[in-house]
Amino acid sequence: MNSPVKILPYYTYADYAQWEGQWELIDGIPYAMSPSPAPKHQRIANNLGTEFRLQLKQCAQCNAYQPVDYRISDDTILQPDMLVICGTVTKKYLDFPPSLVAEILSPATALKDRHTKYGIYESQGIPYFIIISTDTEDVEIYELQNGKYLLSGKGSAITHEFLFDDCRAVIDFKEIW
Repeated sequence: MNSPVKILPYYTYADYAQWEGQWELIDGIPYAMSPSPAPKHQRIANNLGTEFRLQLKQCAQCNAYQPVDYRISDDTILQPDMLVICGTVTKKYLDFPPSLVAEILSPATALKDRHTKYGIYESQGIPYFIIISTDTEDVEIYELQNGKYLLSGKGSAITHEFLFDDCRAVIDFKEIW
C-alpha cells in the first residue's frame, strides 16, 4: 500500500517580507518565533550584546547586533539572537555571513538551534557559534576549524577571546547572567 504524499508549503524571501510577526524560514518552511522570549532570555541577550559592544568599541568594522534577518538564500532566512557583523550592511537584511552568531536556547527552539541552525552556520563558514542555555546557565563556544565546528570553551564563568579581522573581544561570560 502506498503512503500518501505529504505536500508541504514552500516559501521564499518575497513571501517572508510580507509576513507580520517574527519568523524564520528554513528550506522554504516557516517557523514562528513566538511566543516572545522569556525575560531571562532577553536579559542574557542584552547583556551578551553589551559585552561584545563594549569590547568592540574601538573596532571600526565590527559591531554587535540583536536579531537581524540573515538571508542565506531565497528560501532560508534566520534571526540569530545576537550577531557580530564585520562589514557594512547595505540592505534590509544581512546577505553575507556574520563573524559570530549566538543562540540562546528556549524549550521551543533548542532542537532547531542545536542541530538545524548549527549545521547551517557551519556550512556558511561563520567563524564562531555560541550556544547559551538559560536553564543550566552554561555557554558552549564553537570555533570553525577546517570547515567544522570544534568546541573551544564550555562553562558558566569562562572567559574567551574572539578574533575578528584586526579586532579582538575578550568576553567574560559570568557577566551575562
